[in-house]
Amino acid sequence: MNQWSSTQSHAGCKQDWQERLTNSLANTQWSKSITPIADKIASGKRLSIDDGLVLYQHLDLTEVGRLANFVRKSRFDNFAFFNSNVHINQTNVCVLSCRFCAFRRSKKSSDAYSLDIEAYVDDLSIYADYVDEVHSVGGLHPDWDVHHYQQLFRTVKEKFPHITIKALTAVEIKHLSQLSKISFSEVLTILKDAGLGSLPGGGAEILDDEIRSIICNGKESSEEYLEIHKIAHEIGLPSNCTMLFGTVETTKHRLIHMDKLRRLADVTNGFQCFVPYPFLPDSSRLPEAQCATGSEVLRTIAISRLMLDSIPHIKAYRMNIGDGLAELALQYGADDIDGTVQKESIMHLAGSTTPLDHDLSRLSKLIENAGCIPVKRNTTYQKFEIFIPPKPKPRRGLKMAHN
Repeated sequence: MNQWSSTQSHAGCKQDWQERLTNSLANTQWSKSITPIADKIASGKRLSIDDGLVLYQHLDLTEVGRLANFVRKSRFDNFAFFNSNVHINQTNVCVLSCRFCAFRRSKKSSDAYSLDIEAYVDDLSIYADYVDEVHSVGGLHPDWDVHHYQQLFRTVKEKFPHITIKALTAVEIKHLSQLSKISFSEVLTILKDAGLGSLPGGGAEILDDEIRSIICNGKESSEEYLEIHKIAHEIGLPSNCTMLFGTVETTKHRLIHMDKLRRLADVTNGFQCFVPYPFLPDSSRLPEAQCATGSEVLRTIAISRLMLDSIPHIKAYRMNIGDGLAELALQYGADDIDGTVQKESIMHLAGSTTPLDHDLSRLSKLIENAGCIPVKRNTTYQKFEIFIPPKPKPRRGLKMAHN
């Protein structure tokens, strides 16, 4: 692997990438309904929710994707990012019962599990030599307060100092706050001091409390989600943010959700990456869900890139949408495909069939197949290396041809 030679940061200087975008759009023809939107983007103006509705209703998906791809390439050229990580879901025991969730179990369920600290560390040790991130989210365990996670994170950092801990969604932070009878800020500060490196951003679902009352009643409110991430950013914990779509929301709900996230990003500059992913219906309990098609997934990724001007990266979350669609999404505005993952429970119980055995070479090949240059990043998008796969060793017994 060679060091990425770009002199710009991962997000690039806005003035520079906006100038490149303006120049690239200058001589490009668009349809009548897209032209005003392209003109706003070229002049550096933020798209409105009404603009987003036009993009959702536009019949030519390819044109929407092409516009998003202009924005992606202006910010990141032809680079696309991935990392070397493992998902360890520490427990499926949860005091809530969200209707869309196929992962949650009650404490008395026959297939309930809770990894104690020793078991968690043993699990992580299997992957520790070749990952630099552990991603951990799970159920709201009734017995695990902030001190359990404090001890867990300290132990992980003592044993594997090179591994960044990306863990705990906003509702998990809220649960620890309630269980430990301390503020969100105190929870986050304790965990940061223990080794927490960033928040993954899951659990945003749709930031509309009427929708949340239907699909995830009892979770944090929209305002609590935003407050917890704001506090994290203020104390130096970056985070991702997400959107679960294809349940019972409208396209306007999605756009309002994006607007709330970009407004917080305007204030804190703490969101690294936006991760939109569709509801997976298998084995869950939301029969009225709309269930997004592949074209709707690509459209939502493209619109995310166009709407979220203050959030640097858009992730095509291959654990959810699959490798094929993730590869295609790199031409629809996405610039990141997550990582090696190795193991994962939540999406796979919900119906994901994405393979879990991807190594770095296979991930880089996926990126190259999309016409992009693979760049291995760290969790917080601060270290980058252009990834050059090792050359395969010649098989024994075969003579190499000499030209």
